[in-house]
Amino acid sequence: MLKRISQFLARLAAPVARPLAVLAVPATILIAPQSLAAQEVAGRCTTTDSVVVRGAQRVNEVRIRTESGITKGNTLNFPTLQRSLKALYNMGEFHDVQILCDLESVPGQVLTVIKVEERAILGDVTVAGPKALSERSIKDKVDLLIGRSIDPLQVARGKARIDSTYEAAGYYLAKVTVDSTTMADGRLAVRYVVDEGRRLAISGIDIQGNQSVREKTIVGAMKTKPEGFWFFRKGEYDDDKYVGDLGERIPALYARLGHVDARIVKDTLLVDRDKGKGLVQIGVQEGPQFRVGSFEIAGNRHFNTEDLKKFYPFDGNESVTLTQRAKKLIFRRAEAPEGVFDQEKWDAALEKVNGVYRDNGYLYASVRPVVERRYEGADSTPVANLRWEIDEKNPAIVNRIEIVGNDFTSDDCIRRQVFLVPGGPFNQQALIRSYQSIGNMNFFEQPMAFPDYRPINDQGDVDIVFRVKEKRTGSVNFGASMGQGGVGFGGFVGLEQPNLFGLCKSGRLNWQYGRFFNDFTATYTDPALKGTRLSGALSAYRTQSRFIVGNLGQNIRTGSQFRLGLPTPWSYFSTIAVSYNGEAATFTSGTIAGSCSRNCFRSNLGLEYQYDTRVDMPFATQGSMRSVQVDFSGGPLGGTVNFQRVTTEMRAYALLGQLGGGNPGSQPVKFTMGLTARSGALFGNSGPFFFQQQFAVGGVMFGQALRGYPEFSITPLGFNPNTDQFRSDPASFGNAFMTMTGEIGLRFNQMFYFNVFADAGNNWASARQINPTRLFRSAGFGVSTVTPLGPLGLDMAYGFDRTTVNITTGQIVKDPRWQFHFRLGQLF
Repeated sequence: MLKRISQFLARLAAPVARPLAVLAVPATILIAPQSLAAQEVAGRCTTTDSVVVRGAQRVNEVRIRTESGITKGNTLNFPTLQRSLKALYNMGEFHDVQILCDLESVPGQVLTVIKVEERAILGDVTVAGPKALSERSIKDKVDLLIGRSIDPLQVARGKARIDSTYEAAGYYLAKVTVDSTTMADGRLAVRYVVDEGRRLAISGIDIQGNQSVREKTIVGAMKTKPEGFWFFRKGEYDDDKYVGDLGERIPALYARLGHVDARIVKDTLLVDRDKGKGLVQIGVQEGPQFRVGSFEIAGNRHFNTEDLKKFYPFDGNESVTLTQRAKKLIFRRAEAPEGVFDQEKWDAALEKVNGVYRDNGYLYASVRPVVERRYEGADSTPVANLRWEIDEKNPAIVNRIEIVGNDFTSDDCIRRQVFLVPGGPFNQQALIRSYQSIGNMNFFEQPMAFPDYRPINDQGDVDIVFRVKEKRTGSVNFGASMGQGGVGFGGFVGLEQPNLFGLCKSGRLNWQYGRFFNDFTATYTDPALKGTRLSGALSAYRTQSRFIVGNLGQNIRTGSQFRLGLPTPWSYFSTIAVSYNGEAATFTSGTIAGSCSRNCFRSNLGLEYQYDTRVDMPFATQGSMRSVQVDFSGGPLGGTVNFQRVTTEMRAYALLGQLGGGNPGSQPVKFTMGLTARSGALFGNSGPFFFQQQFAVGGVMFGQALRGYPEFSITPLGFNPNTDQFRSDPASFGNAFMTMTGEIGLRFNQMFYFNVFADAGNNWASARQINPTRLFRSAGFGVSTVTPLGPLGLDMAYGFDRTTVNITTGQIVKDPRWQFHFRLGQLF
């Protein structure tokens, strides 16, 4: 603007339409060489008779005059003109503004002319060229409003922001250009064109100043990696990862190795834009490596010192869990030598001590870790003397438990999942377990907000608030299919509501029909009979199996079952149940029809014990489950068969790690390891009920699952390649079985799960023949999801011990191969 005023001064001698800026400078300085006539003209222009606006088409002239501040009779000088020009430019409507003096348009009148050149109006903003980054994320960097005047400065800022975004993502070779086109209505369309180029590749990382820790170890702790020989070692630069390396990962590595005073003194990224390469230079100052010195605990009253010392991590008494061992095998990293201070272990021990206090009601206890650095001995050995300074304060008592957001589900139903009681001491683990248990109900949207707890008085007593959001739980399912190979027409109709009347009662009706089956089942479950801790379930069914088992014909089964469960007094997670099942069976078109016909009846009494601490259902990531079930049929119970049946199942899950979601209430992607073992034995003679009570192994839909092998194919006599889901044989059923599964899983959310697994199992004629070293083995991968039709899974497994008969020689030979499995209604 000042430059423009200076230009006006240079045109002072012009007789008409001259800039008024000339009048803002003393005439004695600017026009000394000029004639007296010119001085007279300049003097007349200092006082205006009228203000005229020229060049305005879109902006109202009255607004321009008002913003300029120039009115009739004003005396114009340098500060006045400067303020006027500044005000007009600040309107953001003009590309150019001039203030001129017109002495000729109206004789005898001095016209002050405000000449403006309006900016173009923005009609559209587009972005072209983004591929590695989303077009929306790039467009969000442009701060231009459609329908407003185009500000060149804002256009340039948008370009600079896009450049910075690409540099932060490692695209230092990206180029951004801006062009514009005039639209049909006269407005201007602005387009940002991006040429991404390729991402900057880190050719090397140079660590400077390291003496105790090898460069390879430091680079190994970083997420920023140099490019390598293999195609997946691209060495792509990512600014967020690099910042995390400098601020978190490298300092954490040194602190873990005893260099608690280590710091990064410089970091440089050298970029060769022609080659697209970058060299990272990091300067470190390691400082001394501290060894562990003395340790003491002060201020503890509730726990004695010996109990708290169990958490001290540098005595060699720290325990290593199965999960920690697995992490060490999978995520290899540098460990501190024995006797060297490890900041990570020290922090983990502190968290354990805090957790113990919170679990015993001391919600406000403060444990302050003290690391006192000293140099001891003649050689000034760096030593870290450690201390926990504890201020226990008063224990917190739970005053009230509130549940918010349950518009349909009753409070009592939810409170049965809460392991805290009003008037009892606060317990952090019980709070977390309550949160997980409510989530396992699967009645509310996930992830749930973590419960709030807030103090209500000076003693620190708390109110706890659980916040839930209802989701749709009931479902009506139906479908039909037409199969090939004689399968024919089939379908299903199902109605399920796991939260009847909002009271957590469950009801289900299901009818499946087809050429080989016609099944109807009705089930009702009440987790709290008449508001007590007793649970009950009643089911009735009629099953008509139209497939043929060997030459035993077809069967029709009709029966019902009642189950009564009671939690054990010694554990929140254990249940004892007793059940009774009565079933009548009719056999037709086979050998059994002549011996049993319509008089087959099974009377069964069952006892069951179950302990279940699993979380993140239906795809568990932590906890365990153990169950034992014993069934007694016949004898004093009556019926046409007499046998006893025992089955056991054990599951254990350990969390290996997770991506994101560090805070409670979030939904991270979780890596988990699981182990499952099942076994069972039947004593006595199950008679015509063998296909229900004896054990079939193989496949995933019937009997005991063993992936990699067809349904019913694992028999007491070995592998039978001639069975499938529609064909079986009496020899396929055994009186004892054992199966085992190990898996590494990736739980994306409550609806989707991917895993790799290894299965092993076998089927025997009696319990005496059980031999855990003689198992059929398989390995594979699978995905599971929860759909409106129920749980659905797809597995591909390789059966290592499959066999076949050589047609030429008649000998049994190895025939390992892949087997595809489709699961509906089962989760492993």
